Amino acid sequence: MNIFKIDAHDFYWLCDEEDDLCLHGAACAIIGERRLEYDCTVSATALYLLKTLTQDHIIYTDNQLLPCCGHFYIPDDDLQNVTISGCPNGIDWTVRHEGDRVVIELEDGYSVRVPLCEYRDEVFRFADMIEEYYNSCPPKNLPQDEFLRNGYIAFWNEWHRRRGDRAVSG
Repeated sequence: MNIFKIDAHDFYWLCDEEDDLCLHGAACAIIGERRLEYDCTVSATALYLLKTLTQDHIIYTDNQLLPCCGHFYIPDDDLQNVTISGCPNGIDWTVRHEGDRVVIELEDGYSVRVPLCEYRDEVFRFADMIEEYYNSCPPKNLPQDEFLRNGYIAFWNEWHRRRGDRAVSG
């Protein structure tokens, strides 16, 4: 049995495929014996999960791991990190590092411990699936607005840095 599994399907764009920067889809996270399903912004989910590989994520203190939306990207000054602004809707859980394991805890206190290597492999698999979908679509029209364009560039810069040497080419 997989202690942690995340998947998504039925991908779609909210507006024109070349102009929409955020990929949406039906996501399903299996955490131990629990199943969480939500129609969310799966591109933000992938980046948020990549962040949990090196830092703790405490439920409802920042963003949801299955966020409803991401209205826009806020880049840092050197375009290496991004904050995604969304709404308060979504599903969230805590991811805490304990040595060579992560503890995943749901809102009701239910928790599982997952070997970090297994958790990392599942997060990488999910992120790669999302990136492969982006790569299978027509290229994006980058926004004319510099702030919005820089946000999208920072999104992928952070993604690829966090994904590391196992990144999908393309």
